[in-house]
Formats: sequence, structure tokens, C-alpha cells
Amino acid sequence: QVQLVESGGGLVQAGGSLRLSCAASGRIFSINAMDWYRQAPGQQRELVAATTGGGSTNYADSVKGRFTISRDNAKNTVYLQMNSLKPEDTAVYYCYATVRTSSGSNIQYQYWGQGTQVTVSS
Repeated sequence: QVQLVESGGGLVQAGGSLRLSCAASGRIFSINAMDWYRQAPGQQRELVAATTGGGSTNYADSVKGRFTISRDNAKNTVYLQMNSLKPEDTAVYYCYATVRTSSGSNIQYQYWGQGTQVTVSS
């Protein structure tokens, strides 16, 4: 089993910054995708930023130029640096990962973190 634990959420004023972290632990052989999603009240969960094991990244248009995703493969950790925050960034932010749990299988299992609340006041 694999666990994803997020941290770093909180309350910040518009224009401020926060850094989210998500650490994966458990039975891990390798991690491919490590992504950040968010879900605002009454809204569907949406992809914010994504990164692959090869280092490629992708961002939602709404956060390009403001958010930066990075990962430390040695620590099985992904980060989301959020700058110039806006009230519309308010949401629960979730970490997502696809994990190979064994060298003997190419199956990648999907895991979600429990979420961390980010609230941006105007």
C-alpha cells in the first residue's frame, strides 16, 4: 500500500504565496506521474499541474506563470510553489500519483492524498 501525505496549505491574502508538499511512502518501486489537482466548493476536481518521472511538466492555463511544480525523486516528494495567489485559487488541493509497487510488474496503481485546504482572501 502507498500513502500520499500533503502539507503546506493555509490561509493567505491575495498576492501571497504558499508551498505545498506531498510525500509518498509505502511499497514503492517507482513513481511516474505526480500531479496536483484542486476542487473548489460546487466544482469538479481539476488538474492544476502535472509532472512525470522523466521531468516533463504541464500546467492549467489558469495557473501558468504563477505556479511551479517540482519533485524530488529521492524523497518521493512533489511540491507546488504557488505565487501571486488569487481568491479563485481557493480550493482543496489534492496530490495524485501513479506508482509501480514491484519490479516484477508494470502495473501502475493510482493513489490520492487526503487533500489540503488553500484559502486566499481578497
